[in-house]
Amino acid sequence: MEFIQYFGDVFVPFNFMLLMLGTVGGLILGATPGLSPTMAVALLIPFTFRLEPAQGLILLGAAYTSTVAGGAVSAILLKIPGAPANIATTLDGHTMAKKGQGARALQLSFLASAVGGIFGVFLLIFLTPVLAQWALAFGPSHLFWLAILGVTVIGSLDGGSVVKGLLAGCIGLWLSTIGFDDIMGAQRFIFHDSLAGGINVIPALIGLFAIPQVITMFAKGRSRLDAEVLEVERHPIGDAIREVFGRMRALSIGTITGSIIGLIPGVGGQIAGLVAYDQAKKTSPERDKFGTGHPEGVIAAESANNAMVGPSLVPLLTLSIPGSPTAAVLLGGLLIHGIFPGSDLFDNHPQVAWTFINSMLIGQVLMCIFGLYVAGLAARVAQVPNEVMAAVVLALAVFGSYSVQTSMGDVYVMAALGTGMYFLERFGFSAAPLVLGLILGPIAEANFIQGSMIANATSSVSQYFFTGALNLTLIAIVVLSVGYSVLMELRARRVVTTKDEAVAKEEALS
Repeated sequence: MEFIQYFGDVFVPFNFMLLMLGTVGGLILGATPGLSPTMAVALLIPFTFRLEPAQGLILLGAAYTSTVAGGAVSAILLKIPGAPANIATTLDGHTMAKKGQGARALQLSFLASAVGGIFGVFLLIFLTPVLAQWALAFGPSHLFWLAILGVTVIGSLDGGSVVKGLLAGCIGLWLSTIGFDDIMGAQRFIFHDSLAGGINVIPALIGLFAIPQVITMFAKGRSRLDAEVLEVERHPIGDAIREVFGRMRALSIGTITGSIIGLIPGVGGQIAGLVAYDQAKKTSPERDKFGTGHPEGVIAAESANNAMVGPSLVPLLTLSIPGSPTAAVLLGGLLIHGIFPGSDLFDNHPQVAWTFINSMLIGQVLMCIFGLYVAGLAARVAQVPNEVMAAVVLALAVFGSYSVQTSMGDVYVMAALGTGMYFLERFGFSAAPLVLGLILGPIAEANFIQGSMIANATSSVSQYFFTGALNLTLIAIVVLSVGYSVLMELRARRVVTTKDEAVAKEEALS
């Protein structure tokens, strides 16, 4: 195996030092709201100018993998996803933290991330040629249906009601249309200068999750929140390891889902965790526990987030097609050193390619070790007084929103969306479906327009979008996903009705 031949290069002292620096730095950057994996890698590019190509890629690759995992820290402890990939982690992780189980949730997230990440890198090592050809099969019509499939996940993300989940998702889809149309250049819903460039996902993410919390904290004054705890439960690492591998169904679903979604160019890993969470919930015999602090929700989401990292680099390294925004930044890192990825990369520059891939494999292990070490310390955030926590979260929200484009307009958008979300939560709506709609809207719109243009030049629109084995398979999955969500909603209502009737009969008899 050629990758074994270059495995030792990772442990050259300077290379290993870069790997550790990238891993620790990535965890810190990932835990900072607003600093996404793409931004973290972009910030480190200038530091690679004077490094050898393999050394520069080691630093960037370590930052990429650990930033994705580090985003779980703020998602669990503060309910502010470090990146869109960590949205699903907040659904159960933050609830666990409020119960005093923050250390346990962090341990599960880092262990699941390591398992998913290692699996994803092994796919990159052994199946790159096959996966590259499979990734090429996805055209605009397939990517459109994938985005629609993501939209169907929206209904089941809101634990209270499928209808409310879909309504929140529709609001997100509308928000994604604000700005200039990418194809025609037409203005849409630009009623303030801050909206001219559209709504950036990161400020929206911070506002929708952080600001409702801040308002609630300030409304409570100096009194503690009802759900706040005084003591943080200790959780041995050995118990966390046994729990992760004891919940193999959630771990497998997250790892496989993340690997598949990461491979598809243009979709990105930001929906991998949400789709994996949805599938784990639908197939779980304990689906009612999801959203109430269920460990399987954290395991499925975080294993998917890191499992997508390796496969997302397959199109980049073999076809010169960045599969995600972060992969596009990594492409820039390669081009700076005069290396052009493609089919001959492994022939012309095997030392660079295999050292980079091997460093990502070792980086997953280091990320897990460092993450587990700080989990217990980080979990003590739950003990911070309410008024201090509110001020810190607000400061992080403003800093994270401003740092994306160094624009106060993003801060205004963040504050406006967060305030609106605060009132929506009072009526039982959730932020996760809204953010998913905001993310998927541009993907669905762009691929539908591209597909329509291709169809008008070659065939009819209906034929282009509704024929072909892959299109029909995706459509069938969409229909099944919607039907299953509705069926589970009706079943849950029947159970509640039956219980209410039983209670009423007992009261009548007594």
